[in-house]
Amino acid sequence: MSGLLLPFVAVIPLLTAALLLALGRRPRLQANVLMVSAISSMVVGGILIVEVSASGPIAAGVGAWPVGVAIPLVADMFTALMISATGLLTAVCSLFAIAAGTAEGRFFAPLVLVLLGGVNGALLTADLFNLFVFIEVMLLPSYALLVLAPPGKGGIRQIVGARVYATVNLLASTIFLAGVAFVYGTAGTVNLAELAGAAHDSPAIAAAAGVCLFALMMKAAIVPVYGWLARSYPSTSPAVTALFSGLHTKVAIYAIYRLYAQLFEGDDRFLGIGVALFTVTMIIGVLAAVGETTTPSILSFHMVSQIGYILMGVALFTLAGLTAGIFYLLHHMFVKAALFLSTGAIEVRYGSGALKNLGGMAKREPLIAVVFFIAALSMAGLPPFSGFVAKFAIVMASFEAGQVAVVIAMLAVSLITLLSMLKIWSGVFWGELPDESSTLGGGTSFTAPPKSRIGIGLAAPALILAVVTTGLGLGAEGLLALAEVAAAGLLDTTAYTEAVKGS
Repeated sequence: MSGLLLPFVAVIPLLTAALLLALGRRPRLQANVLMVSAISSMVVGGILIVEVSASGPIAAGVGAWPVGVAIPLVADMFTALMISATGLLTAVCSLFAIAAGTAEGRFFAPLVLVLLGGVNGALLTADLFNLFVFIEVMLLPSYALLVLAPPGKGGIRQIVGARVYATVNLLASTIFLAGVAFVYGTAGTVNLAELAGAAHDSPAIAAAAGVCLFALMMKAAIVPVYGWLARSYPSTSPAVTALFSGLHTKVAIYAIYRLYAQLFEGDDRFLGIGVALFTVTMIIGVLAAVGETTTPSILSFHMVSQIGYILMGVALFTLAGLTAGIFYLLHHMFVKAALFLSTGAIEVRYGSGALKNLGGMAKREPLIAVVFFIAALSMAGLPPFSGFVAKFAIVMASFEAGQVAVVIAMLAVSLITLLSMLKIWSGVFWGELPDESSTLGGGTSFTAPPKSRIGIGLAAPALILAVVTTGLGLGAEGLLALAEVAAAGLLDTTAYTEAVKGS
């Protein structure tokens, strides 16, 4: 793929969203265009993987201005893998939204396309200010998506969740923009090629870049700023929750990897801070999940915990650590979405995600039970699924780096994660579904289960992702090889830097 085509990876979803708005309410057309756009993004990511494997990073300078003035876009192996994964995830979550009725609103498809355009732009940009711009492009439709629901099914819970989400992310964006200004004031540029190694050599630039990293950690839900995720994600529809789980925090994680590699060149003076923060995040996230009583809340706190695992790769900053972290990142995008979508299908059909309101789904919904079981085992790190490969790789990388305490924490957190998955299994899939005459805590009567069960339309998205995690586990060697190429590009950023300068 020519570098001249890179801008279109971000621009086409935005233009398509504008076109759909101009065409008015046409649900079937909007659904088809949304699916085609998401699948196209995934395919483009696959093409970039092939091209980067053959010839190295691909770059373009928008506007044909000199380096430092033009908007630089560049795709290396890390970028290509992420674009492909986010495209697949967007397609699968959109398929679920269509089946659940969430996509019926006039604005759902355009909003998701704007979100996809912002994600692709954030992944491609090699400029700190434009990273801020594309993150804001991601956030603007997200505020609306949080409160979208099938007609007649919205509620105050979504408004409250959106308020928390908007407040924290606006604060984080303000801090990030201040950090970008500090970088520009100390270094005289925000171009990542010109900033290569700058934070390693200059304490002032390191402090400025640290402000940017702090803001990104807020967006990634790292301790101590993590509670917003578990209070906002469960408040929206299952389709949007799954979509956000694979896009928003993951773009922040990608940016942390990219900035620390490019600006700090893996400076080991600061790695201990990351090791401590990410270990605490793993522990607090999984312990917080223990006390929750609804499937979205349990899974959201688990997500916080797993983000600690992913970022441990950059805290180790070895080839093995970065490779494991990138593999874990991709694995987590698919498995966490599979868990949200499988339990989300139950919530859509049965009207509740509370453990006390559910039961007996293993007999009543065997396909969903199998899908959840596969994703849960993968999340807990059991073979032969991708979660086992991801956790084994990050544990071995930590052990090789001499982080024995981290290894012990990881193994303990994995055990508690498995127990939490069993809590969902026993509450939702085991036992018997409460009957129509039963009364729940607080005197609330239980609504009788629907006569129709979960159809293939609601089950298929989670099933697709369960197949993906199984395939990535059984054929892990291929993705590990690509992740190692991406990791090598972070250890030695010369090719990335030269591509930007040559654009």
